[in-house]
Amino acid sequence: MVKKRPSSGQVRIISGQWRSRKLPIHDLEGLRPTTDRVRETLFNWIANDVRGARVLDCFGGSGALSLESLSRYAKYAKVFELQPQAAKQLTANLATLNCNNADVIKGDSLKLLATSPDEGFDIVFIDPPFRKSLTENCIALIDQHQWLLPDALIYVETESELAVLNVPSSWTQLKEKKAGQVIYRLYQYSPLVDNQDLEDSF
Repeated sequence: MVKKRPSSGQVRIISGQWRSRKLPIHDLEGLRPTTDRVRETLFNWIANDVRGARVLDCFGGSGALSLESLSRYAKYAKVFELQPQAAKQLTANLATLNCNNADVIKGDSLKLLATSPDEGFDIVFIDPPFRKSLTENCIALIDQHQWLLPDALIYVETESELAVLNVPSSWTQLKEKKAGQVIYRLYQYSPLVDNQDLEDSF
């Protein structure tokens, strides 16, 4: 007899104004919330940068990363999510928290990232469904369409077999850890100074 998977679960906010709140999530294909252990490490890394930050969550899923950021007083969060049920649940969870400084955009993340934003972001989360060749395409679009503000932090979570990532030369890796079948990394964006600009400054 095959045991049926539960139709829903929960995500727990670790710290901040909504500390220990548990919110419902759907059990959908490809939905893989960042574990509490990994999330706690990540937010230890970026603890001094979240408050007042503009946050972009490229693959919202359960909303664990964007909700944690908002709980820790991020200024604003934009969340992309392809699956209608997940997007609807995340919107409902934000309403439950009386949070009005976030937007959930339902759609294909790669198509959404192929446009240029009105304003860049301080923190970007890239945590796509595994083994769908989404990570490096996402990184390329973020760089090409200028989604990042100077000194922005970029968190990338991938399957462990993706041991080497192709990232722009303007991204510096700050941290890397492995947890089970997951590798997670933190980068910082520093805009490249054009050589001609350097020459003109002398």
